[in-house]
Amino acid sequence: MKKISLALLLLITLSSYGQQMHYQVSFPNAVHHEAHIELTASHIPSGPAVFHMSRSSPGRYATHEFGKNVYDVTARDHNGKNLIVKRIDGDVYEVPQHDGAVTIAYTLYANYADGTYAGIDPESIHLNMPACFMWMKGQDNAPISISFDIPKENKGVIATQLFPADAPNNFTAPGLQYFMDCPTKIGDLHFREWKVTNTNGKVYTIRVALEANATEQQIDELAEKTKKITAEAKEVFGEYAPYDHGAYTFIISANPYVFGDGMEHRNSTMITQTMGSFNPNWLTGVISHEYFHNWNVERIRPKTLEPFNFEKSNMSNELWCAEGFTQYYGELILARTGLRDQKTHIATLASFVNAKQNTPGARYYSPIQASNHAVFVDAGVSIDRTNYPNMFTTYYYYGAAIALALDLEMQTNYHKTIDAFMQAMWKRFGKTEIPYTIATMQEALASVTDATFAASFFDQYIRGHESIDYATLLAKAGYELKNASEGKAALGVSALPDGQGRLVITRNTTKGTAAYEAGLDINDELLSFDGTTVKTVTDMNDFLQHKKPDDVITVRYKHREQEKSVSVTLKEQVFPTLIPIEEKGQTVTENMQKIRDSWFKTKTH
Repeated sequence: MKKISLALLLLITLSSYGQQMHYQVSFPNAVHHEAHIELTASHIPSGPAVFHMSRSSPGRYATHEFGKNVYDVTARDHNGKNLIVKRIDGDVYEVPQHDGAVTIAYTLYANYADGTYAGIDPESIHLNMPACFMWMKGQDNAPISISFDIPKENKGVIATQLFPADAPNNFTAPGLQYFMDCPTKIGDLHFREWKVTNTNGKVYTIRVALEANATEQQIDELAEKTKKITAEAKEVFGEYAPYDHGAYTFIISANPYVFGDGMEHRNSTMITQTMGSFNPNWLTGVISHEYFHNWNVERIRPKTLEPFNFEKSNMSNELWCAEGFTQYYGELILARTGLRDQKTHIATLASFVNAKQNTPGARYYSPIQASNHAVFVDAGVSIDRTNYPNMFTTYYYYGAAIALALDLEMQTNYHKTIDAFMQAMWKRFGKTEIPYTIATMQEALASVTDATFAASFFDQYIRGHESIDYATLLAKAGYELKNASEGKAALGVSALPDGQGRLVITRNTTKGTAAYEAGLDINDELLSFDGTTVKTVTDMNDFLQHKKPDDVITVRYKHREQEKSVSVTLKEQVFPTLIPIEEKGQTVTENMQKIRDSWFKTKTH
């Protein structure tokens, strides 16, 4: 989204000129998770008025069918006269004739409170806008107002990045893109806030709006941890992002009535964590990740996500950076603040290495291809099986692995951390809000390294999927990359008892494993290894622990009830781990320590 000018904000006061959209939201049946919503479209052009429910949501990259929870749709004119409304698609409604004003009314069912969907209860109203609100086709730039009639049982505390209007419980937005990016929470919220001064002297408010059964001390602890995270993240870019109404809000629900999720927005984030007993430490990871997004993806935006399409999901080429680099930094910021210990962080880096080096999705496919597939995997819903274990690696970990490699390459060869690249991206694309492409990203990298390195890096690891020599790179930081499972034999199957006395392979076998190369696959029933009956996972593990890589065993199994036998050459189990060289009596050099300091020392002053 673009920066909002003062003139545009003044337009939101609903002058009598031009198209206007007003939502009236009430909750007469909140106890059964229903809301009554009316959208009045005024001063609209002649001809059919078409209204949509969204099929996608900011921060999500797959299609979501929000229209399934809308019903009892009616329409009337400004005099209250009923108008004909036709359902022309599952989530599209048309009013063929009107006199320039249409009020379309409907019932919304919402009972899944997370970062994408909505939840309605008399005591807690949890709204992600695309999951709740119809919009009129062709009126994206019309100013929007919204009024809430809050249930009497509700405490009525509101957290949102919508702009407050003159009347209580009334808000505005300059247009559809901004409105849909404004999650809103109404209920018993506990606020903590603090001021920060940006490098240009502007003062912003950062606040936590928490819905949880937490003590005052616990809320204070969460706020202090969040304050550390936000200050550390700011140092990556050298400045805070410019918040459109002077504030950034962490809307956090941590209770048994929500589902785990985190969703970034331009001036806020919606975080949900299922919790019986409140623990602030369980929230730091998602807070760190989502806050980094207010630079990387909310303002440093891929061209493939501009503008956001609410009729279908946007396919992006760059999620390995938008999400993957954010994954890397979400963990790195925790390490820099001391909220994550060094041992845990190093184990996380090893998991990134594993994602790149040992999963077929990253060995055989580029991060661009992984990003393209987000339209199906980002909480997308399907019932048929996929072959993801052999062709898809999440762009979160894949991208984080790329970020780790780039960080080490830059520190080793250019004496700069990956922060320099993020700062270049911010100055060229974030502050200007000019969307980037793969080609212009490469140019940004060249500006802080050199053109030859940038071209090679992008050709090999972004457009391509070549292996990365992490062992050599990590040695520069004083870590030995080892296989923690060295010498252990693996068949390469995930199998479980089916409750009927059978041990059945439950997941696709993956390329490169012993089982895959022998032709074993999902749904096959394992019978015996070298004549030893296997009925449980323990049976299987007990047998394999006495074997070595390259041993050949005979596996008897059933495929579609036909008993078969196959010779299988076992392979070495792979589980990367990082060992600090000082644990082996070696000396950490000054250059190694510099890299470690870039990970484990705060950049705040």
